[in-house]
Amino acid sequence: MSFDLYSLASPGIAQLAPYRPGKPAAELERELGLTDIVSLASNENPLGPSPAAMAAATAAISGMTRYPDAAGFRLKAALRERFGLKSERLTLGNGSNELISLAARVFVRPGEQIIYSEYSFIAYALATRFVEAEPVVVPAKNAGHDLAAMAAAVTGKTRLIFLANPNNPTGTWFTRDELVAFMDAVPSRVIVVLDEAYTEYVDPAAGLPDGLSLLENYPNLVVLRTFSKAYGLAGLRVGFAAADPAVTDLMNRVRDPFNVNAPALAAAEAALFDSEHLAKTLEVNREGVIQLREGLQRLGLESLPTQGNFLLLDLKRPAQDVFDLLLREGVIPRPLAPYGLHEHLRVTVGLAEENRRFLAALEKVLAC
Repeated sequence: MSFDLYSLASPGIAQLAPYRPGKPAAELERELGLTDIVSLASNENPLGPSPAAMAAATAAISGMTRYPDAAGFRLKAALRERFGLKSERLTLGNGSNELISLAARVFVRPGEQIIYSEYSFIAYALATRFVEAEPVVVPAKNAGHDLAAMAAAVTGKTRLIFLANPNNPTGTWFTRDELVAFMDAVPSRVIVVLDEAYTEYVDPAAGLPDGLSLLENYPNLVVLRTFSKAYGLAGLRVGFAAADPAVTDLMNRVRDPFNVNAPALAAAEAALFDSEHLAKTLEVNREGVIQLREGLQRLGLESLPTQGNFLLLDLKRPAQDVFDLLLREGVIPRPLAPYGLHEHLRVTVGLAEENRRFLAALEKVLAC
C-alpha cells in the first residue's frame, strides 16, 4: 500500500521549490570531463580567504571533538572592535541566508505579508513561502528597488520588508538619503531587513548607506552582513545580523544551537582584521569590473553599472542556450531564469586571466 508522504508536509514546504545555487565546478568536471574550469557563478572571492583566516581555521580544526562556542563570544568581540557593535545587537548565522530565514520565522505568521523587489535575491521569496506568508513583489525601477513604491505597498498585513543594497543579481543600489526617506515612511511595526552582503565592494563616492550607522535611529531595522563574499569564506558559512537588542533576543531564541562551526568562527574573526587582504580583494575587483565592462562593450553587449563583485549582462537572446555552450568551454556564469531574466547572465568578477577566458569563450559562443 502506497501513501503520498508529500501530503504530510506543511503547505509552505510542499509548495517550495529548492534554491538552485550556481553550478559547482566539480559537477561540470563529472558531466563533461573538463578540467581547469573557470567558475564565475556564485560571486565568490577569486583570491580566496586571507592567509590569517586560513591559519585560524586550520588551528581550530584540532579542536573539532568539542562543540563550538554557541554564543560566538570571540567573533562578537571582534565585531564590536571592528564596527562598534555591542554583543546584544548581534546574531550569528550559518551564512546570512540563515538569518534571512530566521527573520521571517520570528516576525511573520501564515497569511501575513512580506514585501520585496522584483529581481532581488531569490532567498527572500523562499523565506516567504517557507513561513506561508503572502509575497508582495514590487516591480523594479531601472532594474533596482523602487523604494517609494515599496513603502506605498505596505498594508495592515505587512510584517517584513527585504531590501538588498547593492542588489543581487542586478548590482543596482540606492543612496543613504533614499533609505532614510524609506525608513521614515515605513511604520515602525514593520521589520525592515537590509541585506548588505556586498557592502565591502561599494565605492564610497556612490553614496550608499552604511546600514549599521542607522540602527540607533530605527529599532525596526535589521542589517545583514556576510563573510562569504569579500572575506572569501563562502565554504565555511558565517554571517551576522545587527539589530535592536529585542530583535536580537527574539532571533537568538529560534536560532539553532551551534549553528556556526568552530573553524568558521575563528576564520571570520581573523578575516575582519586582515586589512591588506581585503584591500587587495577590492583592487582586483575594481580592475576586473573595468576589464569585463570594456570586453563586453567590444562584443556589443550591455551590462548594468554595479556596486558588487559581479556584472549583469544583457545578451538580447535566450541566455540558457549561451550558458549551455559556455559550460562546454569550461566557463560557468549564472543564468537567471528563476529571476525572470531570461536573456541575462550574471558573471562574477574573477582574476584577470579568468575574466579573459570568460570574454574569449563568450565571443566564441556568440559567433556560433
